[in-house]
Amino acid sequence: MTATMPDLEQQFEQTIERDQRIEPRDWVPEAYRTTMIRMIAQHAHSEIIGMQPEGNWITRAPSLRRKAILLAKVQDEAGHGLYLYSAAETLGADRGELTAKLIAGKQKYSSIFNYPTLTFADVGVIGWLVDGAAICNQVPLCRSSYGPYARAMIRICKEESFHQRQGYELLMTMMRGTEEQRRMVQDATNRWWWPSLMMFGPPDADSSHTAQSMAWKVKRHTNDELRQRFVDMTVPQAEALGVTLPDPHLRWNAEREHYDFGDIDWSEFKQVVSGNGPCNAQRIAHRRKAHEDGAWVREAAAAHAAKLRERTA
Repeated sequence: MTATMPDLEQQFEQTIERDQRIEPRDWVPEAYRTTMIRMIAQHAHSEIIGMQPEGNWITRAPSLRRKAILLAKVQDEAGHGLYLYSAAETLGADRGELTAKLIAGKQKYSSIFNYPTLTFADVGVIGWLVDGAAICNQVPLCRSSYGPYARAMIRICKEESFHQRQGYELLMTMMRGTEEQRRMVQDATNRWWWPSLMMFGPPDADSSHTAQSMAWKVKRHTNDELRQRFVDMTVPQAEALGVTLPDPHLRWNAEREHYDFGDIDWSEFKQVVSGNGPCNAQRIAHRRKAHEDGAWVREAAAAHAAKLRERTA
């Protein structure tokens, strides 16, 4: 007997209630499917675009060891993007269409990747702050209600954790170096701190997706909860590193048992998300060129696959 629409909706809701995973074979409401595709695609795009800021420094890394570390990290990010595009495909999305939407400005990626990397210290600060923020945001996604996304996040989070430690180790090395190197680290920290806090998205009161994502157990914590967790985690690390976080309002609140921090400039966030950040045009232009330059590879792979099908037939 075929299940009716109310039956299917009830099964979906019961699966969510029981804290079980939704799998590709399961029926889901169209709104859930759309939300998951949007969320996973944005994450995948962020991994691919995120290769650019650090990739610019591969040829200028100060030693063979640093070059090898950076190459490995950028390669990891490419892998993360592939896992996530594959997860989106289990929802019926087409990878080529997702890329086309990114290039056309119809889908977003993380605002953090629209800022320039001015010195090699930025590579370390990205590892420390940006990947640190990503870990705070992504570890709870290992328990996301959509199975393929949750399972992809397990490996991604393990690798992001390594990236965060690698960045911190680079900064520790630089802070033990010359006065100029220490100034570079402090300057990079000043520039990346506030954009890192913006990575978690707008305040809960202004977030149009958080409530529904929480109800579906796609997300486990709100934007503001994750932002607070990141601040609490990072302040002691900054003290150990010997850098000053650029916020005069940052102080421990014994009553709340959390750090208080200053107001974020959300007008800057909106500008960057709207495509008016320092590197938005550059990032998309680079991604478009890479996609166009790789057309012959996709065509060759498709022709090879067609020949294999003909031989099998």
